Amino acid sequence: MRTLALNDELLLKIDKPARYIGNEVNSVMKNPDSVDIRFAMCFPDVYEIGMSHLGIQILYDMFNQRDDVYCERVYSPWTDLHPLLKEKKIPLFALESQDPIRDFDFLGITIQYEMCYTNIVQILDLSQIPILAKDRKGRDPFVIGGGPCVYNPEPLADFFDLFYIGEGETSYDALFTIYKEWKASGAERRDFLKKAANVPGIYVPSLYEVSYQKDGTIQKFSPVEEGIPETIEKQVVMELTEASYPKKPLVPFIKVTQDRVVLEIQRGCIRGCRFCQAGMIYRPTREKDVSVLKQYAYNMLKYTGQDEISLSSLSSSDYSKLKELVMYLIEEFKGKGVNISLPSLRIDAFSLDVMGKVQDIKKSSLTFAPEAGSQRLRDVINKGLTEEVILNGAKEAFAGGWNKVKLYFMLGLPTETKEDREAIAELADQIAVRYYEIPKDQRNGKCQITISTSFFVPKPFTPFQWVGMYPKEHYLDCAKTVSEAVKHQRNKKSIRYNWHEADVTVLEGVFARGDRRLGRTILRAYEKGCLFDAWSDYFRNEIWMEAFKETGIDPDFYTLRERKEDEIFPWDFIDAGVTKPFLRREYENALAGKVTKNCRAACSGCGAGKYQGGVCVEDKDSV
Repeated sequence: MRTLALNDELLLKIDKPARYIGNEVNSVMKNPDSVDIRFAMCFPDVYEIGMSHLGIQILYDMFNQRDDVYCERVYSPWTDLHPLLKEKKIPLFALESQDPIRDFDFLGITIQYEMCYTNIVQILDLSQIPILAKDRKGRDPFVIGGGPCVYNPEPLADFFDLFYIGEGETSYDALFTIYKEWKASGAERRDFLKKAANVPGIYVPSLYEVSYQKDGTIQKFSPVEEGIPETIEKQVVMELTEASYPKKPLVPFIKVTQDRVVLEIQRGCIRGCRFCQAGMIYRPTREKDVSVLKQYAYNMLKYTGQDEISLSSLSSSDYSKLKELVMYLIEEFKGKGVNISLPSLRIDAFSLDVMGKVQDIKKSSLTFAPEAGSQRLRDVINKGLTEEVILNGAKEAFAGGWNKVKLYFMLGLPTETKEDREAIAELADQIAVRYYEIPKDQRNGKCQITISTSFFVPKPFTPFQWVGMYPKEHYLDCAKTVSEAVKHQRNKKSIRYNWHEADVTVLEGVFARGDRRLGRTILRAYEKGCLFDAWSDYFRNEIWMEAFKETGIDPDFYTLRERKEDEIFPWDFIDAGVTKPFLRREYENALAGKVTKNCRAACSGCGAGKYQGGVCVEDKDSV
């Protein structure tokens, strides 16, 4: 019988003790003494967020299929438990066994968002693992990072022993084999790191050094000794249908952010939006076989008791068997109390018909993501969405019974003008006009249009990785322009406008394209109390600015500055499939307002064709 790491007295002092007790439905229980490798899988945010992450569910299931590995979970303790662990000197523990993380072989941290970086330091601190990788000795756990943020891992280089770049299903078996051999040999810690550095997709930051020019840009990035690869190639699962996927997902005891079964239908995206990092780094697009998806859907609902299933994809409408899959789900689970969630759909006749069958139209709203208000700016970002398509989609939706529409835009995009920002309000007004063109007796109440804007952050491996950002005052002025423009629309009473704060955007931009000099700032910010920075109630920008000043870092160097064409980026050692010449070409196409066709229409020569699969078939004549 397990002994809980927190006694009853402590559990009564904190909110939602179920975050920390484990033993959820479908959690895996093994004898720790009967395995060779103990792996703590961490999501550096609160339990409700981490339990909603599909990637952890996949790796948790995959690792635990092995008899020699026991994978457990750990999440960031909330702000009520954090001080208690420090005060009582209780080391952070895994949910399944309740054993201290410091006793594990690996601590794997998925890094989904730049604003969780201080939470990563928190995990190390509370685990009583040396925070800096250089201070770890002997049998201290090897700390390995994965996820989208490791496409620029450099700001976190001080804290990690290894990074896994790409999709986790491909190289972990090789890494575990090397680890078991090393563990049995009794060799030095560095010997394992050197061997791990030659596993495809594994980056060991301590085995590389960086030199800088007088202007602060990178002069050279190279291995510290022979036998260490100069380039790390991302790992890609080409046979997605056969890849590991959990038939029995974990079921939380408490309500979490995404409290449903998730069915991954494909990876990658054919669209090529120039602002979208995911659309670039997850190329090429690969689909799962529809017959396998049907079986997964049935099994996951059976073994979890969940009452909702969601299709996961960057662009579900591009899945070639979408109609067959959706109609199966509707027919199979009709009358069984199962809701079907269909995110990432384009608003066309088929999508509206399907959503009308699976949603309560009177309660639900439709989501459009034009990203930019004007057609000119949508062409710059290669959104591939015309005003005619948007307005026709809205009109069809209103005719089908909807009256609520959510519109998502970005502000601060490259080449953006005041007219582009005002066009956001004008587009919303045009959508409202389409509603009031419907005869009164056919309308479903009042028209409600909600505009939401976020501020654009240029990310690595996108065509906009060269552009500079704006000061936060500019972003706020952008939001004010939209707000004022809404007030001048004919249908202003039907339009609501929400926008995000600018401070978080600037900090996100610093870490998205920063280098390893930023590690000391992250550590200092944590020491000064920064934690849960992704949560607006806890974000403290003034403390971050103090941390930058105290560590001698100018954040403007990473945000306001436009990069030179030939500048060495901190992430240039990574081969992400898409090539730097392609991204530069797309940047120049953006400045010219030139649209690039999607991957099914024509190959743009991005470089991902080397993986030879999915919808990506290189056509040299189209490059």
